[in-house]
Amino acid sequence: MSWEQAVSVVALVLALAAVVVGVVVLRRLAEARARVPGLVGHEDTGAVKDAAPTGPPAVVINPTKVSDAEKLRALAVEVCAELGLPEPMWLETTADDPGHGQAVQAREAGASVVVAAGGDGTVRAVASALAGSDTPMGLLPLGTGNLLARNLDLPVEGGARSMLSTAFTGSEHRIDLGWLRPHRLVTPEPPPPPEDTDTAPEVTAPGSAEPEPPVEPDEEHLFLVMAGVGFDAAMVAGADEDLKARMGWLAYFVAGAKHLHGRKVRLTMRIGDGTVVPLRLRSLLFANCGRLPGGMVLLPDAEINDGWLDIAALDTRGGVLGWASLFGKVVLQGLGVRRQLPGQPGSIEFWRGREVEVRCDQPEPIQVDGDLIGEADRIEVRVQPGGLLVRTR
Repeated sequence: MSWEQAVSVVALVLALAAVVVGVVVLRRLAEARARVPGLVGHEDTGAVKDAAPTGPPAVVINPTKVSDAEKLRALAVEVCAELGLPEPMWLETTADDPGHGQAVQAREAGASVVVAAGGDGTVRAVASALAGSDTPMGLLPLGTGNLLARNLDLPVEGGARSMLSTAFTGSEHRIDLGWLRPHRLVTPEPPPPPEDTDTAPEVTAPGSAEPEPPVEPDEEHLFLVMAGVGFDAAMVAGADEDLKARMGWLAYFVAGAKHLHGRKVRLTMRIGDGTVVPLRLRSLLFANCGRLPGGMVLLPDAEINDGWLDIAALDTRGGVLGWASLFGKVVLQGLGVRRQLPGQPGSIEFWRGREVEVRCDQPEPIQVDGDLIGEADRIEVRVQPGGLLVRTR
């Protein structure tokens, strides 16, 4: 790590320490609000009333996220017995199928609920299989981010028993889904090592080079919380897996320090069939809900069942000072302070839309709910209102 990166890490740690008080206040405010943000107080939430289970619960579990899968399975059986439910179906994910196929199997077997037990990737896979259906999804977070569970204010800190009880018997609400379709998606490969040879490089005949694999026209990537282009995707890509296991979401901030002085992204954004906005920024985010790890609120107006995508353009200048200013704005937004003062080195701009198209000057990294999916120079993003039935407390 260079001295510039080391200084950046120290500055970020100091910035995080400065916002701890704000985070505590935000959590207290959240406790004073409705328990399920965005799902209470709306007459059109599509809440399902006392739907009788049609089959046993099903648990789709990523076994790599838990130290003792059999112990957890025994707990699920025990909780079902206590609640008067039949023994749950138990379906483990694999490297080839991270949960979609297992959730389809459970849905077709008539499961009363399909519980996604794993990280954000498992949740996305299960949700994609249940999208548009009447089969509810429950959550048993086992990863480091657990963004959807936190945005739904589920009892994450209460342990597996509390989460399973909520998933098996909680109230049901419909939430929106976000979908992102990349064009000309490529997975960057590291450059080959230099060859220690005097042999002339092999010349490929014109037209014989293998083309970049395009994404199929109908392939879309689901997100439940947030998708993004630029810095946030680079930060996700740079997060060390071992560090994530030890530090949780703080590992992303450490990874982000490596990209504080990176180049800005140039793009053009079209919202629906109307507004066209040229932008030069650090990151462009599309949010289904607005809460970040640590309790911070990036998009205060984003609600998970309002039928809209909330869009945020984040920009900084002045290096570490700009990023510190941006962190401060995020905290203040959660406290209801929205005013943008002129001349500040960090800025956030907001829009709303149901369909968004983005064209970048060059391929940029893309992330959905914390998973890097590759690079693309054009993406289409849309919202599916009420696309998923979820269990909450």
